[in-house]
Amino acid sequence: MPDSTTSVPETKPTEVKRSWGDEVEEEEENPSLDDGNKSEDKAVSQLKVDELSIADEKKVNKFLDDPDDSRIRAVTAGDTPYSSAATFEELNLSPELLKGLYVEMKFQKPSKIQAISLPMILTPPYKNLVAQAHNGSGKTTCFVLGMLSRIDPQLKRTQALCICPTRELSIQNLEVLQKMGVYTQITSECAVPMDNTSGERSKFRPPIFAHVVIGTPGTVKRLMSLRKLSVTDLKILVFDEADHMLAKDGFQDDSMKIMKDIEKSNTKCQVLLFSATFDEAVKNFVLKTVKDFNQLFVKKEELSLESVKQYKVNCPDEISKILVIKDRILEFGENLGQTIIFVNSKRSASMLHKALVDLGYDVTTIHGALTREDRDKIVKEFKDGLTQVLISTDLLARGFDQRQVNLVINFDLPVKYETPDEPHYEVYLHRIGRAGRFGSKGAVFNFLMTDEDHMIMQKIEKYFDIHVAEVSSWNSDEDFKVALRAAGLV
Repeated sequence: MPDSTTSVPETKPTEVKRSWGDEVEEEEENPSLDDGNKSEDKAVSQLKVDELSIADEKKVNKFLDDPDDSRIRAVTAGDTPYSSAATFEELNLSPELLKGLYVEMKFQKPSKIQAISLPMILTPPYKNLVAQAHNGSGKTTCFVLGMLSRIDPQLKRTQALCICPTRELSIQNLEVLQKMGVYTQITSECAVPMDNTSGERSKFRPPIFAHVVIGTPGTVKRLMSLRKLSVTDLKILVFDEADHMLAKDGFQDDSMKIMKDIEKSNTKCQVLLFSATFDEAVKNFVLKTVKDFNQLFVKKEELSLESVKQYKVNCPDEISKILVIKDRILEFGENLGQTIIFVNSKRSASMLHKALVDLGYDVTTIHGALTREDRDKIVKEFKDGLTQVLISTDLLARGFDQRQVNLVINFDLPVKYETPDEPHYEVYLHRIGRAGRFGSKGAVFNFLMTDEDHMIMQKIEKYFDIHVAEVSSWNSDEDFKVALRAAGLV
């Protein structure tokens, strides 16, 4: 019988290289290891997505653009077991939250993205999550429900914080949260700039006691530095449109400042990063800064919305671009829903607005130079259906939800500011995501006028591995009717 005190040679733990979820391939099993050792040594394990699926015949939320199971990739850190939630009841939500989901939100069961991500968010030990899923898949519900579920209503302190890139997205997310949580006692507040004196007024405002705060990075950072917003009781921190929040040309500095200040007083705060896109630079940044996180991804080639039909239209000059909008798209599409026309600059927005108004069309225009009161009024009128055509810079490209938007026009193709000969792929994806929200039908028309436009469009098609159909003639009524018919709109 061997001596019980016999020493065992110490072995060094195997170094685990952190990987990005959509690049991790299933590891081959090592027959020399027993099952117990494998479960301990494998720090990043591939979830069995077939066990996390919801049968299509049982699918009820058909307004959500659900990806197939094979397109969802989930990777977990550590050995916490997660089970897909086929119903909201399986998430152990409060009766008040369930009532909000069913009565106010009109949900009947989780979408597939929600079914997989919500258990990751709500299961102790509340690991961080990086989630990439296309527009209309139910991302907002995931993090809003995650925040509401973690709140202790009896504790009158801020326990959830959501950071958004724009004032408009912050207000929209707050509206979703208030609607979903209407039967709870959870309080919320929006931290966005109100006017040019907001910075000065912040000094004299009372401290924030709302359970949930949703706002823009500059305002949130200012409130934290003034000690008006306490993060000592924070349980969950969300970055919506995280690719922009963590990009060098976005809000990386402010976001990092907020994260570091939270870490100083709170080491147990769960971090959720949600976005439709993550470029390579942001991926590398996340790997270096976010600790011990689970990952959820829809494959990149599947990110473009299948319910939206994309077209390119060759226009010889700017007059023809305006005439296409006037005589073809707006005339045929006036009974199809609402239209958003994207431009690349305030100057283009003003020019197009004047041209369409002079031609007798009632359109509204939004861009960053407008006052915040005017921007709020324009967004509300469009959401309420009082206006049908909205001209916008990329202020509304991200996260703007309006179910009635069926047509999107790229009057200018999105390009990178520093290198205008390069497409901005993420912005293109976000723009087309404004049409066909929640799985409804939609069409996108890309206007090509110059040689540069054609080159940029070719790069977009190659990057997303798609073929964008061409409308044969810009001045043919029948060609546009065929395009709209193929998109399921007429």
